[in-house]
Amino acid sequence: MSEEENKMHQPVSGHVKWFDPGKGFGFVVADDGGPDILLHANVLRNFGQSSVADQARIEILVQKTDRGMQTVEILDITPPVGGDDSASDAFSDNGTGADAGDLEPARVKWFDKAKGFGFANVFGSSEDVFIHVEILHRSGLSDLQPGEAISIRVVDGERGRMASQVLSWDASFRRTT
Repeated sequence: MSEEENKMHQPVSGHVKWFDPGKGFGFVVADDGGPDILLHANVLRNFGQSSVADQARIEILVQKTDRGMQTVEILDITPPVGGDDSASDAFSDNGTGADAGDLEPARVKWFDKAKGFGFANVFGSSEDVFIHVEILHRSGLSDLQPGEAISIRVVDGERGRMASQVLSWDASFRRTT
């Protein structure tokens, strides 16, 4: 990015109003108010994610265009706080308990948002890992695409291996540096 382009990009803190992976875009509401800010799927993919949960906190760089404010880069995403925990009692520690494993690289086998679950495979293992939609929301995501590379923490549940946290592929690298 050139020096001139950097001057045109303004940092903004806010939250995701909504994001639809099928449509390929969504909007951010700035903490300081103002018009909604377009968040395009390509910008999200450049950050290493294919989706983001509604109400997730987000730090972005924006640029004013002829069509309004637009996100040009994502600096950070923090999962939404609170929400309805009734469907997720089995996932209550969200990967922070003593039995949570290390982040492992995985690939999404399939995920059906309408059903609320899907499966992934950790690299080097053919065993399926169950992923519940509530874990996605707690991890700041809203959907997964087949073949998408992700990082997951896996715990042994009553019915087999299940994800306790799902992050973008490169999240583990960003968090350790």
